[in-house]
Amino acid sequence: MGSGDSGVEIRLTYAVVALISAVTLALAQQIPQELRGRWVVERILPTSTVSCWDATQARAMIGTEIEYTADSLGWNKVRSPRVTAQVRFLTADEFHNEYSGGGANDSQVTFELGIRASKLERIKVDHPPASITGATTEIPGDEVFVKSPNTIVFSVCNVYFEARRAHPRR
Repeated sequence: MGSGDSGVEIRLTYAVVALISAVTLALAQQIPQELRGRWVVERILPTSTVSCWDATQARAMIGTEIEYTADSLGWNKVRSPRVTAQVRFLTADEFHNEYSGGGANDSQVTFELGIRASKLERIKVDHPPASITGATTEIPGDEVFVKSPNTIVFSVCNVYFEARRAHPRR
């Protein structure tokens, strides 16, 4: 490479960075309308996973509320503004492979959600790290699976919960 080629290399690097930024922005979006509103955590789903929470910590989630707006996520006194979301559909095998550990003693996440579709809709909310328990930086509800228009499933510390819309849509 001659000394005159370095400008081309820098322009190419800037072009790649700009392309990556544009693709990232295209994938990120506001919280989907179907998720916006208040949700009440109703129950723990029976699973056999390795968790960083004990039963008392998990039960403390029951009755708490998650709230979504177009650009924010809230749980209890934690509010994360200026969030973005990504929507993806997973098959049962993709769900198992992505949420189960790879070793013989790792969690193998499988459970019946009662979803009659071939793919499960996952909405992941991107936010700055939070300090909820000291054991995790996730906010309850920052990654949810849509079971129905009025029911979502999510996990915290590998404990799975079901939440229902506070005011069901008709």
